[in-house]
Amino acid sequence: MSQPIIDLTRSLYDLTEDYPELIPILHEMGLEGATNSILRKTVGRKLPVAEGLKRHGISLEEAKRKLEAKGFCVVSEDDPSKNRKERREQLKEIIRDIHRQEDPAELRERFKDLLRDVGATEIAQLEQELIQEGLHETEIKSLCDVHAAVFEEGLNNQVVEEVQGGHPVHTFKKENREIEKIVAELGKLFELLSQSEKTPAKHDLVEWQQLHERLCEIEKHYSRKENILFAYLEKHGVNAPPKVMWAIHDDIRALLKEVSKFLQDHQPNNQEVKQMIERNARPALKMITDMIYKEENIMFPMCLDTLTDVEWAEIVEQSAEIGYLVNPDVGWKPVEVPEGAASLKQPHIGGGALGGSEAEISFETGVLTQKQLNLLLNNLPVDITFVDEQDRVKYFTFGKERIFQRSKAIIGRQVQNCHPPDSVHIVEEILEDFRSGKNDNAKFWLHLGDKYVYIQYFALRDEHGNYAGTIEVSQDIQGIQEIQGEKRIL
Repeated sequence: MSQPIIDLTRSLYDLTEDYPELIPILHEMGLEGATNSILRKTVGRKLPVAEGLKRHGISLEEAKRKLEAKGFCVVSEDDPSKNRKERREQLKEIIRDIHRQEDPAELRERFKDLLRDVGATEIAQLEQELIQEGLHETEIKSLCDVHAAVFEEGLNNQVVEEVQGGHPVHTFKKENREIEKIVAELGKLFELLSQSEKTPAKHDLVEWQQLHERLCEIEKHYSRKENILFAYLEKHGVNAPPKVMWAIHDDIRALLKEVSKFLQDHQPNNQEVKQMIERNARPALKMITDMIYKEENIMFPMCLDTLTDVEWAEIVEQSAEIGYLVNPDVGWKPVEVPEGAASLKQPHIGGGALGGSEAEISFETGVLTQKQLNLLLNNLPVDITFVDEQDRVKYFTFGKERIFQRSKAIIGRQVQNCHPPDSVHIVEEILEDFRSGKNDNAKFWLHLGDKYVYIQYFALRDEHGNYAGTIEVSQDIQGIQEIQGEKRIL
């Protein structure tokens, strides 16, 4: 169990108000005024405990030794680097205590001195370090709401940078306000339906369906995070928090999918409606609301601390294709303008040596300009993604009707981080089989809305048989399956 952490640079009054058990201990150590309530509330408001002890001839080392013998961990300003390390370890131990099922309220009380100034970036770093040290991501995910509750005071005390309309964080928050309105309307409707003993009125079910469809637009919000924002965080070495958050997105998606299916399948009776509300619909609303808190108090402040103006500008450029729940405001402009950030819709065409004509690329079976090659690849009736031998995404086609969302942010991203956490083990198994030579292809097929998607993975090998990467080929085969008879050119 972690020890309570006290900071001796705090005033006598503040420290003893938070830890009244210190009063007799400090008195025994020679700080006689500690037991005098009038002195504590007057002089003690301005007197740092460390200074008071020093005046009474008690060194900081002696004070730390005695207080630690009484079960406290002491921090001060005598060794900043050591204190930072001790603080970090104590904070990680608090998270471990959470996972040992200790009472969050008791932890908040015991570590109030330490927790009052913990910010978003620090929490994310702590969770990442713990995962690197062996704590499984699913454990972090299962208790991340408790983490937020324990660190709530520090999160609420942090000063979060205000951003101008048009900045990606401003747009995410604007969407959250819209989501909150939908959640509130659904909450009122669920209250009405839960209290009724009659067969649900058709107009109530229609209203639920309409509100639910609006809520499902949250997919755009989550997709921009997963496919763009998380990719930029990973470039800065921030890997664990995005994985945890993506896993929660998938849990929300699963609940929303069950509600969608329920509302479309049949005319439910009163009992079925109540069961669906309690089993799926209300839990989804709570998870969405909790996610908004985690976004605005942990994820977005951390992103603002981490990403550059150039990166935010690139995020704006790539977000429009996925779409928004609301129209973004305008006004924000990056201080730094990204140079040479070529749009995928307007690929850079290299000039040739003669008269500015396009350079040609020679292949075994022909010659193409870069423009021709780009047109050819982007007009194939399939989506293609290339992953190199180091498992990094190096290229994807940019056709008009794409199966899966892709953004420029994934270029250079580890392919494992491009997939939902629950399916990463399958991706790793495919790549390992390709790398070892056990397999050369893998095939999957699934229904995705009105599409029937066929996904194929192929191992690439050089002339010596060495593994050189993987290509993913995806296509909608719904129309192909419906083909009958013949249609000849001649």
